[in-house]
Amino acid sequence: MPMRRALKVLGLAMLALILAVAVNTWRQGSRQLQVAPLPPLAVDEAGLAERLAGAVRARTIAAADDARLNADQFQRLHAHLQQAYPRLHAALKRETVGELSLLYTWPGSDPAAKPMLLMAHQDVVPIAPGTEKDWAQPPFDGAVKDGFVWGRGAWDDKGNLVAQLEAIEMLVAGGFKPRRTVYLAFGADEEVGGLRGAKAIAALLQQRGVRLDFVLDEGLLITEGVMPGLATPAALVGIAEKGYLSVVLKVPATPGHSSMPPPKGTSAIAMMAAAIKRVDDAQLPGGIRGVAREMFETLAPEMPGLQRVALSNLWLFGPLVARQLEQGASTQAMLRTTTAPTVFNAGNKDNVLPGSAEATVNFRLLPGDSQAAVLDHVRRQVGNDRFELYSLPGASEASRVSPTAAEPYRRIERTVREVFPGTLVAPGLMIGATDSRHFEGIADHIYRFSPVRARPEDLPRFHGTNERISTANLAELTRFYHRLVGEAAK
Repeated sequence: MPMRRALKVLGLAMLALILAVAVNTWRQGSRQLQVAPLPPLAVDEAGLAERLAGAVRARTIAAADDARLNADQFQRLHAHLQQAYPRLHAALKRETVGELSLLYTWPGSDPAAKPMLLMAHQDVVPIAPGTEKDWAQPPFDGAVKDGFVWGRGAWDDKGNLVAQLEAIEMLVAGGFKPRRTVYLAFGADEEVGGLRGAKAIAALLQQRGVRLDFVLDEGLLITEGVMPGLATPAALVGIAEKGYLSVVLKVPATPGHSSMPPPKGTSAIAMMAAAIKRVDDAQLPGGIRGVAREMFETLAPEMPGLQRVALSNLWLFGPLVARQLEQGASTQAMLRTTTAPTVFNAGNKDNVLPGSAEATVNFRLLPGDSQAAVLDHVRRQVGNDRFELYSLPGASEASRVSPTAAEPYRRIERTVREVFPGTLVAPGLMIGATDSRHFEGIADHIYRFSPVRARPEDLPRFHGTNERISTANLAELTRFYHRLVGEAAK
């Protein structure tokens, strides 16, 4: 009898759990904003493609330690933009900041309305040596072929830059007068930190007493077939970005001849290898929380079958889902502050014991984690007073999390749903760094989103070989910015 009663209680408990899961799944209705799609705005797609192609032909590669590297190429780009967008340059004030970065101001009619800022960057990453022959079209030819603009920067980030200018040119031509001031900021050194460009522009605006309502910079994409189980295109809007910290570990040792090594584990290399392994093994805690949780809860009602059940009931299935996500490099990066040993230096001859070893570990900080906490974590894992630890320049804390309930996010969401009908919209976490982080001190809200369509096979093109953007998608970018500015600034 006691066994039968226990089984009955267990059965009832299981039934109640199944019922609770089913009811909770059913209650999680779609969070997608219901709006009518816009008729496609007429865009000169062929002309737009040629204007982007002209921008790609400028080899705007920046360097952290040489502000004048390729200055002639940046000036070539500036001249091209002036020639391509005459109405914009007549209506907006253009300033050069830090010699090569650009700030445009479109004054609004209402001084009390907080301004908005659109961002893009002029500089591009170099071509990996030896890969030039692998490009279908030479990377700086700006070829327009087979429905694509090919070349370095076509996607990252001259596509956004040109589409923003194209949209403003069209708005000016149509007689639009903004109520709120509109800024455009185009840094010239984003790929090497943005200190001369975006940071200087932010400082200039702060000096002028500018407080921005919102900033929209490059960021997450419109993905299709990228998220497992989700066939519908999904636009992920970055509401935060991870911080950046590189920690250097140094340890001294007694140099000597390799024929007479010291006791096991006490050479510089052995001590450093053991320390790095301890740091790598002790990954910082992760989990589905914060931005990641909001993203999955937003997408859950759009998922099929068991995936919908699991994501709608993270209170129960969270650990299981997290274990699955941790198997992928990009998905596990959403869940924790990541640890990545990147540099190891020791020794210079095969028969000499080095007198020191040095290694660098890079961390990308999840919102809520701090540089100080990560340094303490590394110190505890090393557990050896002989080690010297310090952080490299260029570190930054994780950004604030901009709310999805705020009007600027809702405006971006609405614009995506209007211009890209049927596309889902959800918040996301930007795992890389953008120039927008330099504006945290003067902006109420910062979002990171590029309306670029991307399938799994497209992702290796980012900073890789055969970078390109379709001319049809480029026209969509223009429609997106045209609608966003036309509504947000009216």
